[in-house]
Amino acid sequence: MRQITLKRAQIFGAVVLLTLGIASVDSVISQTSKRPVYYSVKVNRVMRVRLDRDLDSERESVGNKFSATLVDPLFGKGGVILAPQGSRVGGLVTNVRRADKKGQPAVLDVEFVSLRLPNGTRIPINGSLFDLSGSGATSDNEGQITANKTSNRKLKFIGGGAGGGALIGAIAGGGKGLAIGAGVGALAGGITGRLKKGHEVKVKSGTECGVIVNRAFALPAYKARG
Repeated sequence: MRQITLKRAQIFGAVVLLTLGIASVDSVISQTSKRPVYYSVKVNRVMRVRLDRDLDSERESVGNKFSATLVDPLFGKGGVILAPQGSRVGGLVTNVRRADKKGQPAVLDVEFVSLRLPNGTRIPINGSLFDLSGSGATSDNEGQITANKTSNRKLKFIGGGAGGGALIGAIAGGGKGLAIGAGVGALAGGITGRLKKGHEVKVKSGTECGVIVNRAFALPAYKARG
């Protein structure tokens, strides 16, 4: 009788261990299947952003931080939303040259270094200033902008324009003069004619500009906080 009871206990123990083993395997499979799929944001993708504060060459210094708000959602392959409207793009001031007495306008260099989503996710990025009004980009059905491979990644804010605002442009010849032409757009409405020299950079909060991606990064489909 004792032997029968012992055998039953052994069989029961084996069944319990087998059940636990199956449950453990199922748990591992379940966890593996729930790993998020990441979508690539490729080089030359352009994000449309709106500045969250003024940028002023008279007040800025190298290393100053600023942010801009994503105007349009950032989509991945298949129309998956990776970063919703309202995500924040972090920027840094990398160079400031004040307007001088010889009439040269001020120049303000910036770079974009991070992307923060409303759910708290934050990733580093490598982005440069991009002119949205130029012809060097294409747009798809979802409004996603992709710049040409030859797009200028050395654009700067340059003092000038109506009311002494700012333009997006490039310095020609290592800083000797201004290259104004294709790919250079006005940030303030109604700016026409030749660039006025000797102005400080005055970029108002709410100004829209582009951020071109210099290095690809990846994100999963966006999920709001539960």
